[in-house]
Amino acid sequence: MKTAFAAAACVLALALAGAARAEIVDQSPAGFEIRHGFTVGQTADQVYAALLQPGRWWNGAHSWSGSAANLRMDFKDHCFCETLPKGEVRHMEIVFHDGRRLHLSGALGPGQFTGATGHLDFAVAEKDGKTTLTATYDVGGYAKGGLAETYAKPFDTVLGEQV
Repeated sequence: MKTAFAAAACVLALALAGAARAEIVDQSPAGFEIRHGFTVGQTADQVYAALLQPGRWWNGAHSWSGSAANLRMDFKDHCFCETLPKGEVRHMEIVFHDGRRLHLSGALGPGQFTGATGHLDFAVAEKDGKTTLTATYDVGGYAKGGLAETYAKPFDTVLGEQV
């Protein structure tokens, strides 16, 4: 119960976070990099624990099932997955996690229908009683019309909403 309360408090703190920053760091027809971050008055452990519960912070409107409750980080199968009524979506593969960094590889959303792939990195750092969470998404490959032109701004908006 204490863990659930702490996670709920952290999710609320994340939703009300100050000092947010967002930007498209770089872009070209072959890809882009976006970065979002914010600082909250929670411990790094609390922020990381909340990060591992995407069903509590991801907007269900940006899921295939329409419900964020169907999203999960599955460390046994190394999967950021979503349960569907008659199947499942592997959004990204968990390639590294250590309590302060979470690295995911793959393509999100409509990127799965292109020749593009990406790397999503969440970094948690604590200093002076405050924790900064930074999410960086690098995407590269082929997409009709060019990745930056077609996907950079919408992906920036959606990732910013989640962070």
